[in-house]
Amino acid sequence: MTARLALVLGGARSGKSRFAEGLAAASGRDLVYVATAQAYDDEMRDRIARHQLDRADRRWRTVEAPLRLPETIRAEAAPGRVLLVDCLTLWLSNVMLADHDVEQDADGLLASLAQAQGPVVLVSNEVGYGVVPDNALARAFRDHQGRLNQRVAAVSDRVTLVAAGLPLDLKLPKEPS
Repeated sequence: MTARLALVLGGARSGKSRFAEGLAAASGRDLVYVATAQAYDDEMRDRIARHQLDRADRRWRTVEAPLRLPETIRAEAAPGRVLLVDCLTLWLSNVMLADHDVEQDADGLLASLAQAQGPVVLVSNEVGYGVVPDNALARAFRDHQGRLNQRVAAVSDRVTLVAAGLPLDLKLPKEPS
C-alpha cells in the first residue's frame, strides 16, 4: 500500500470492506481493524459477526471506536501498522445520534488523519445516489455524509469507488518525480 490515507467508497454490499481489507493486508504491516459499529439489535449483531468472520485469522487486532474515532486514530496509527476504519458512515450515525456537533467531530477526525503516524484505510458509504429521504434526520445525515466523504477524499492519497465488487480508482498517489 503506497497511500498514506486511502478512502474506499461504495454502496451497501458493494464489496468495499473486502476491498479495503485486501488493501490493508497487502501492506505487509500489522493490521488493526477500527470498528465503529454499535449493535443495537439482532440484525446488527449478525452483521458485526459476519465482518468478524471475514477477518477471523490472527493477523487482525480489533479496536472498538463507535464515537472516539479521532482519539483512536491518534493512539493506534504507527509506521509498522495499518489502520482499517470500517466505517465512517456508522461513526457519523453514532455522532449524530449522540447529539454531538457534527462539524466539530469531523474537524477532529480530519486533524487526526493529518497527524496519523502510519497508513490509514477508511471505508465509507456513498449515500447520495438514492432518492431524497422523506424526513429531516435522514436528509441531514445524507448531507453530512456527503460533505464528510468530500473532505476525507480531498486529503486522501487514494480514493477508490467499489461497485458490484469491482474497484474503480478515482484518485491515485502521485508518482515521485
